[in-house]
Amino acid sequence: MIKTTGMKKVLIITYYWPPSGGAGVQRWLKFTKYLRNYGWEPMIYTPSNPEPPDIDTSLLSDIPENLTVIRTKIWEPYSLYKRFTGKKKESRITHGFLKEGKASGPAEKIATWIRGNFFIPDARCFWVKPSIKYLTHYLKSNPVDVIVSTGPPHSMHLIAMGLKEKTNIPWLADFRDPWTEIDFFGQLLLSSYARKKHQRLEKGVLANADLVVTISRHLANDLFRIGERKIEVITNGFDTEDFKFLPVEQEPGFILTHIGSLNKDRNPLTLWETMAELCNTNPRFKRLLKLRFIGKNDFSLRDGLQKNALYEKAEFFDYMPHQQALRLAATSSALLLLLNNTPNVMGITPGKLFEYLALKRPILCIGPEVGDSANILLQTASGDTVGFSDKEKMKAVLLDWFYKHEKHELQIVSADINTYSREKLTENMASFFENLVSVKSRLKSEAYGHGLIKES
Repeated sequence: MIKTTGMKKVLIITYYWPPSGGAGVQRWLKFTKYLRNYGWEPMIYTPSNPEPPDIDTSLLSDIPENLTVIRTKIWEPYSLYKRFTGKKKESRITHGFLKEGKASGPAEKIATWIRGNFFIPDARCFWVKPSIKYLTHYLKSNPVDVIVSTGPPHSMHLIAMGLKEKTNIPWLADFRDPWTEIDFFGQLLLSSYARKKHQRLEKGVLANADLVVTISRHLANDLFRIGERKIEVITNGFDTEDFKFLPVEQEPGFILTHIGSLNKDRNPLTLWETMAELCNTNPRFKRLLKLRFIGKNDFSLRDGLQKNALYEKAEFFDYMPHQQALRLAATSSALLLLLNNTPNVMGITPGKLFEYLALKRPILCIGPEVGDSANILLQTASGDTVGFSDKEKMKAVLLDWFYKHEKHELQIVSADINTYSREKLTENMASFFENLVSVKSRLKSEAYGHGLIKES
């Protein structure tokens, strides 16, 4: 057991925290799990009554013993949204414009317009001022050395910005996804005023944070272009403890598995067309092919599979606990990494990519061959990347993998992937914290030296 007395403290402001499930939880849950190893005691600030996309109680086991978790109530307009759009009270709100049912009606479009133009930067905006007030008071008797905000939702950054103004505690803003550059930003039906307000708030965060971190080099370049300041990169990763169950025996058949939500922008229609053509010309490929989808899917996926006579080849699993999803994926022949066919795709490196690496099954990425995900696959020799519409290469890769699978030769010998372990990445993050504290200490000393601050 690690002794926590004498450690520096970091307050992490996050909307997503167990038992909330989904990709938004993993990054800072895993940092929190390992921060004590590097001399930092984490404290969490999160809502007591959030509206998470999923629930995953299995993630509670990753929370360190005796962790301080501060919870306050949040008001969100989702109950009104559900009533307005005819959704059930207990239904979960999906993110990224994923629609499990058919096309939206007028009520959905009106709700989207209201969301984009009145709830800025997001539906958690009403938690910003109460949180600043509460935490300013809390930190007077419970001081910390660094504040972290992680978004989306980007309201978390606004809470941290308000705290920085009132306390002058060093602040690290972590962008797990873009803000105004995110793939669905153009679908929010924004007025000119609302768009400018989003841009102003984003620039405010980038200007006032002591350090800005994001998950990939292309996303860092986008934020640099917006904020004209240096952006650091700490990728997502995998937790070696989550993969102690390996190796497992593969199931019969040529099974291709996708983990996570799959919205319309990630639905690779050319891939389904390619598979249909292979099924029509290769009876054995048709007999052994199986597609497996673990997580929520846009209705366009099922439509695409049906149009290409692949629906009978597909199995669908709703959201399941993280460990269970990994175990099921591990029995596959190969794994599908389907990127968003959107302008910001070059920097998209989904969290699942790094867990795919740890599963040690070949990864088929559909996306740009020179993007950040493609570079990671190339660096680790963990799979192939094929352009969104490159049907010939899709055929070549699928047939190559299928014939190797038939000979029991479909395997990867990855290069070193330990650079993406959650523990190593936490060490990198802790070094950023140390630098922030060091800079503050140096500036304070210089202020004393110049007589700008007098000792009491």
